[in-house]
Amino acid sequence: MNDKNLHYTPLHSLHTELGAKMVAFANYSMPVQYPGGIIQEHQHTRNHASLFDVSHMGQITISGENAGQALESIMPMNFIDQPLGQHRYGLLTNDAGGIIDDLMVTRIATDSYFLVVNAGCKVNDLRHITEKIGKHVTIESHEDKALIALQGPAAIDVLAKWVPELSNLRFMQASNFNIDGNQCFISRSGYSGEDGVEISVSGDQVESLAKLLLAQDAVKPAGLGARDSLRLEAGLCLYGQDLTENITPVEANLNWAIPKVRRDGGARPGRYPGYTIIQQQLTQGPKRKRVGVRPIGKAPVRAGTEIVDAEDNVVGVITSGGFGPSINQPIAMGLLEISVTTIDTRLFARVRNRLVDVEVCKLPFVAHQYKR
Repeated sequence: MNDKNLHYTPLHSLHTELGAKMVAFANYSMPVQYPGGIIQEHQHTRNHASLFDVSHMGQITISGENAGQALESIMPMNFIDQPLGQHRYGLLTNDAGGIIDDLMVTRIATDSYFLVVNAGCKVNDLRHITEKIGKHVTIESHEDKALIALQGPAAIDVLAKWVPELSNLRFMQASNFNIDGNQCFISRSGYSGEDGVEISVSGDQVESLAKLLLAQDAVKPAGLGARDSLRLEAGLCLYGQDLTENITPVEANLNWAIPKVRRDGGARPGRYPGYTIIQQQLTQGPKRKRVGVRPIGKAPVRAGTEIVDAEDNVVGVITSGGFGPSINQPIAMGLLEISVTTIDTRLFARVRNRLVDVEVCKLPFVAHQYKR
């Protein structure tokens, strides 16, 4: 791949050395798979541990005396009461209640928060945050930082060789650690549904750290293909498909991400973009909702596929779809009219002018293995 408009992560040379197939993703050259293939990488993550390069993601620090209050003015989260070292999932919303981006936020000091934002959104996120609260806080974008994710049941055991105290972290906690001389900020989190960590480290140290981890018997590299199949099995959203500026948190079935303190009757209700619409949907219910969709048979259904009822009325659309290697069958998620979101409802996906039987099902497809 040779595109002058693409960006490269600090691990680009290592990817090519390992024989990765590189693709353009969010303006970056990224590994979609390695020679063993996506299914092998997927299964290795479920059974052992895989190393993912996620350095294309944005890393931002927001600090200042009123940083928590400022962030609450643009996101429906509880920043003010967030404990130190707590890692939380959050949403940037617009005035219509739509989702500008979904992101992770850690409180790293009394007056400082660390954000990890999606690669395709990070330029717009930074501009949006600066316009909304830049006069009240200090905003720093960490272009010099890399981010890697070690995911799978063996991840913590692998890291115990250098950081035995890492086992004390629970799911969605974060702290600073030293791995073989590399200063790292590690959160016990990830987007695979498995136990594991995400590691923020200096860009000039990440290659040596990655090689150190890959030298361990339990660890193999994995690319975007396995990352997508793992997160889909885990029922986790992909921004740009399951989440967009035209989909609200309630429609995305992310009610849990809006704490009681920010809802009507809470200590600090509202005061974030789209509050009136989102609160109305929380109270009255949405007209559509993201749900699991299971194709009957072996034919997969892809994002953008229309879902129709028995009378051929369009009742929704597939937002993410593919094959679930862990359960050996096609799986999907869709945004459907609320009247057809009851579990086991039978519907049809219109695939190339033919109808494929599908049914609404529970999420996730594969149980989460987080260490709570």
